[in-house]
Amino acid sequence: MKYHLWTIGCQMNQADSWRAGEGLDSLGWQSTPEPEEADLVLLNTCVVRQSAEDRVHGRLGALRPLKRQNPQAAIVVMGCLVGEDTIALEQTFPFVDLFLRPSDVEGLLEFATERWGAGSSSGVGASQTVPVCCYVPVMEGCDNHCTYCIVRLRRGRERSRPMGTIVEEVRRLVERGAREVTLLGQNVDAYGHGLPGRPDLADLLRVVHEVDDLWRIRFLTSHPSDMSERIIDAVSELDRVCEHIELPVQAGHDVTLKRMARGYTVGEYRRLLDAIRERVPGASVATDVIVGFPGETEEHFRATYGLLAEERFDVVHVAAYSPRPGTPAARLHDDVPSLEKERRRRLVEELQQQIASEINNRLLKSTAEILVEEKHKGKWKGRTRSSKLVFFEHGCEWRGKLAQVDITWAGPWSMQGEVRASHPG
Repeated sequence: MKYHLWTIGCQMNQADSWRAGEGLDSLGWQSTPEPEEADLVLLNTCVVRQSAEDRVHGRLGALRPLKRQNPQAAIVVMGCLVGEDTIALEQTFPFVDLFLRPSDVEGLLEFATERWGAGSSSGVGASQTVPVCCYVPVMEGCDNHCTYCIVRLRRGRERSRPMGTIVEEVRRLVERGAREVTLLGQNVDAYGHGLPGRPDLADLLRVVHEVDDLWRIRFLTSHPSDMSERIIDAVSELDRVCEHIELPVQAGHDVTLKRMARGYTVGEYRRLLDAIRERVPGASVATDVIVGFPGETEEHFRATYGLLAEERFDVVHVAAYSPRPGTPAARLHDDVPSLEKERRRRLVEELQQQIASEINNRLLKSTAEILVEEKHKGKWKGRTRSSKLVFFEHGCEWRGKLAQVDITWAGPWSMQGEVRASHPG
């Protein structure tokens, strides 16, 4: 039996899809890049923005002929497209065999077993290569109430996994070749709420840090209201925790932040950013911004633009606001015209391209340590501890190795260089 996976969206979706592939492999299935060859097609979906939802609908529409040609094939949809009530989805896409809530990998495997039998396998996940850099979900859901966000409605309240379970998963991944893990949560800084003893993310970072042969640890995504001094101290003190933090600001004006129900002011965000940069020297910081939120005036947008220009983030993910059904913001008047949203989005992108170019240009003629993940279009690809993407050419096998690379070219989104060693160490 063969399966085909199609994934869109956040790192949590990528982790869920990898787990789904592991589980199907353990049942004796084989992966295929062609949906026409598959007995089971899984779409792992995202609807955080309208553009993502449109892509999902387009992909589903393209699969309709496949179902007519091969009625025995099964199409399964998982992820944030699927809410508690699936009646509307079932009416819109009657050819879909099963709708599963986000991260319901167990439901997928139960469906596959009931329909096709248990199959056979030499061991769980035996046929799927472990990435050098792995995503490890440590919690799911969110207890914040950002007015624009549909993720909380789809993934529910915060639920943290026990530290021992996480450490054991990390240990198994490292034994199979992983060298870096990213600890994932919709609001990862809130890790531990509800667990016995109330451990926090700092505690989790410290126990994961003790796993032998693990070289690097990252975590995302953070919420400014939950980023504590203990977490910042852990990043500063633990050698394996990388100096890179994802800290979404979303807007640079207090009026907009209040409408978004983000729970902090611009001044509080700036002070948090100052604390991170003071206690973690050289840290890179990425942020998210939404432009065109209901009620965002030109003055409000200019405040966001000014914040980005002054704070000079390493990465800015910018999106034009799109109403998400069922969210509080969807009840607000979407009063910023589409063309104006696009103008603001483009201005932010142009600003960030300039800033990122200037930041990366400072690394020219320096030497960076790269954890090499894979080969991409004939070049080895990896990242620095501060999450800078670097490519280099070399004839030897560098996957899963640390490379010392002299940076010879720097652009806003990636860099290129020459590896110092003639052979991997």
